[in-house]
Amino acid sequence: MTAIYFLAVDGGGTNTRARLYDANDRLIGEGLSGSSNLTLGTEIAGPAIAAAGDAAMAAAGLAPGAKVQIRAGLGLSGGNIPALADGIAAFPFGYGALTVTSDAVTACLGAHAGQDGGIFILGTGSQGLALVDGKETSVGGWGFALGDDASGAVLGRAALRAAMLSVDQLGPVSDLTRRLLAHFHDDPNEAVIWARTATPRDYGRFAPLVFEAAGGDVVADHLIAGATGSIVAMIDRLTDLGAPRIALMGGLAEPYRPYLPVRYDEILVPPKGDALAGALALAKRGH
Repeated sequence: MTAIYFLAVDGGGTNTRARLYDANDRLIGEGLSGSSNLTLGTEIAGPAIAAAGDAAMAAAGLAPGAKVQIRAGLGLSGGNIPALADGIAAFPFGYGALTVTSDAVTACLGAHAGQDGGIFILGTGSQGLALVDGKETSVGGWGFALGDDASGAVLGRAALRAAMLSVDQLGPVSDLTRRLLAHFHDDPNEAVIWARTATPRDYGRFAPLVFEAAGGDVVADHLIAGATGSIVAMIDRLTDLGAPRIALMGGLAEPYRPYLPVRYDEILVPPKGDALAGALALAKRGH
């Protein structure tokens, strides 16, 4: 009998992670590559996903020809947009079977072990999802240009905008704005040139500086207050959709948590598994 393998992939704005399992659920290889946010285009996301999968295969000692024995489950940022999901599904990965969905769906599957619930991902991008009675309903997740409120990319961009306002004396000067401008050698023109090619991931690198400055820095505190308001609105929407519990996930989940209302203490729960656990479930169910 030909061996069957399952490839779980979690792809976002910062990196792409892959885990390869054998038919007995034994982890046999892992891989890591760059961003596979589908809003960046198939020409960027496709090779990143392929590289992570190839690395996992190499770690497992599998030859490239074994790709036809792999059933892959891809949970990708931007996978909630049908045209983008269809585009990456057509990429010539060479796997025997492939299922594509958003990273929010796989995160939710993993967080609640397949049970009803909701998740809110706070990473380079942001997106909420409720899985209730077999129905998936997304909240946000429209990408850096049109959405991703409270995400690292949007928070980082807002911080840089505040720094530029301070240059024109249209906004306050603070330790945060000075630190941001120092990154560009105190030359706002350098920042403008940088922004011409900056990606969401590039903006997201500045988000940790906002949290580091918070608690007395007028600009940082204002930015976090605004972002927290967006998170509250989206969590409330998820509860309105019937999600009995919600898991905060992503690199900014922990930094934001102290700023959220105490009324969420009984609703917000730690995830039982991560997005890769959900991607594995997706690969197995094949739909």
